[in-house]
Amino acid sequence: MNFGVEQNFPALDLLEIMKARSVFLIILSIIFGAALFFAYKAFINHKQQIKCGQILLEKRRQSWLKLKKDIGNKVGHFRGTVGMVIEDLDMGWKITFNEDTLIPSASLVKVPIMLSCFYAAQDGKISLKDAISLKSSEKVSGSKVLGKEPPGAVFTVEELFNPMITQSDNAAANVLIDFLGLDTLNRYFKKMGLKNTNIARRMMDFVERRAGEENYTTAQDMAYLLEELYYRKFLNKEVSEKCLKLLGEQKINDRIPRKLPRGTYVVHKTGLEKHVCHDVGVVFTNKGNFLICVLAKHEDRLAKHAKRFISDVTLLTYNYYQYQCARK
Repeated sequence: MNFGVEQNFPALDLLEIMKARSVFLIILSIIFGAALFFAYKAFINHKQQIKCGQILLEKRRQSWLKLKKDIGNKVGHFRGTVGMVIEDLDMGWKITFNEDTLIPSASLVKVPIMLSCFYAAQDGKISLKDAISLKSSEKVSGSKVLGKEPPGAVFTVEELFNPMITQSDNAAANVLIDFLGLDTLNRYFKKMGLKNTNIARRMMDFVERRAGEENYTTAQDMAYLLEELYYRKFLNKEVSEKCLKLLGEQKINDRIPRKLPRGTYVVHKTGLEKHVCHDVGVVFTNKGNFLICVLAKHEDRLAKHAKRFISDVTLLTYNYYQYQCARK
């Protein structure tokens, strides 16, 4: 019974469907348009970021070139021979001067001596727990730790690393030199990738030195060793980190760390003998890390000018990082 009223519900349903479809299409168009807008905006922002990054990179490159020029001026005014490698460990850029020039290594040779011990232990030739007795002939000047010990005092191989590295104890180095032997050490120097580093005599053996026997190295060889340790590539991560920890506990801080802000973390090893003064290491900052190896051969009676030269060059490099970060 329809009481005279026409029934057209299906037509009303169709109308509602068409309205809903229209609304849906409008909303879809709005969403699609918004998506296109934001995608375009993101694309433009990305292009701007790339452009800004390229501008900052070019500014950083120009600042690096200026740093190289400034350091070159200092090298040119230094009274003596300088072997140098400075590397931006983020960018891989390097500043080098006479990096392959042979220079007496002084106590820098203690770094490859330590690494040779780890190598020999890995090869099963020795154990780091091997006990060695101190001989009276091994006690020489520059032995702040073992110099106080009597002949016959016993140390393990690994116990000698700390005084040899952190306090540059010459007796500790001599004990390890005698334990491994010159020939074995030289073989391991080659095996670990050193091209121009040798050991021909004990520490402070000036009789042999006057006879023409000398220990030599280069800034490039020292930089290579530091890179191996920094990237944890020497033997394995554990050994690399042990070596870095010892270098980070260095007690002689009158060269690379001298003018840096207090608290700046530096892993490094010094070298000092008559007419030679060195420091090689890695400086860690919140703006970027850099490697610096400076080997100086001079004719001054004292090494104060060479030490100041090394600290000045380090500070110039450190300031380069601070300036670059401030510009960003």
